[in-house]
Amino acid sequence: MHKYQGHIIATAPMMDWTDRHCRFFHRQLSKRTLLYTEMVVADAVIHGARERLLGFDPAEHPVALQLGGSEPWKLAEAARIGADFGYDEINLNVGCPSDRVQSGTFGACLMKTPALVAECVAAMKAAVAVPVTVKCRIGVDDQDPEAALDVLADGVFDAGADALWVHARKAWLKGLSPKENRDIPPLDYGRVYRLKARCPGRFIGINGGIQTLGEAAAHLAHVDGVMLGRAAYHTPAILAGVDAGFQGTGAELFDFAALVEEMADYAGRHIAGGGRLTHVTRHMVGLFHGRPGARRWRQILSTDATRPGAGPEVLRAAFEAVDFEAPADEAA
Repeated sequence: MHKYQGHIIATAPMMDWTDRHCRFFHRQLSKRTLLYTEMVVADAVIHGARERLLGFDPAEHPVALQLGGSEPWKLAEAARIGADFGYDEINLNVGCPSDRVQSGTFGACLMKTPALVAECVAAMKAAVAVPVTVKCRIGVDDQDPEAALDVLADGVFDAGADALWVHARKAWLKGLSPKENRDIPPLDYGRVYRLKARCPGRFIGINGGIQTLGEAAAHLAHVDGVMLGRAAYHTPAILAGVDAGFQGTGAELFDFAALVEEMADYAGRHIAGGGRLTHVTRHMVGLFHGRPGARRWRQILSTDATRPGAGPEVLRAAFEAVDFEAPADEAA
């Protein structure tokens, strides 16, 4: 079972991005990184098409299911279903600022009701044996992050949470779009560091604006875990450096030919099951960022791979365009 011990690198849960195909791809780059699903609403888990919503490849382990909701009994039931599916962790979303989430009174607006969050965590803990964790912001709207984050952290840890991942920004529920909420509120890493100093025996992870493994290593001097979001998605080769112990990017020694062949085989299985090549390749567009041939790789995956009937041979052809002999160039 996945346990919160030592330093952990994770990929962030990202709506419309970290689906099962993205996670399978990221797992080929790093065996150690903890992978998160997109947020799935508890009601959908209970009443929806579970295999479509929750199914994943065994290769994805360790993989965590992120749930959205605000009713303890529903979250407990959804957590139980997720654990039965084989997820290694169940995570509660207390950070998403979208209107759709707010209308369901969960996500970031739960920062305003920390006692309810604690109830939800307690109910989930009682329902499953795997770790239960929370991902939150440092506060919302006009909250004082010093007080708000401490109250939330105390509540969820007292309720039994195994870890708290903190996106080091406020969320503004009115006036900013979800996209703007990822960029405009200023990052305050120091606030997360202070939380860790106050809770030395608790697992505290940090998220938000972390671009490189060097930055991740610097954060790990202050906190227990680092969660990579858009950097891992848009420049996924950095994940290759996680297993290499943060030595460079890790991309220098990585066997990309074997990766592409593995992904081509995976895509072939997906297509044989009724899927489309682009369901897989859309997550791979940024793989060769900075290398000669990367532009052609992107072009092929953005055009040929999207055509009806496209097969794994398109992925192999795109790989032929990448030049590993020439030095890397950020303009590629």
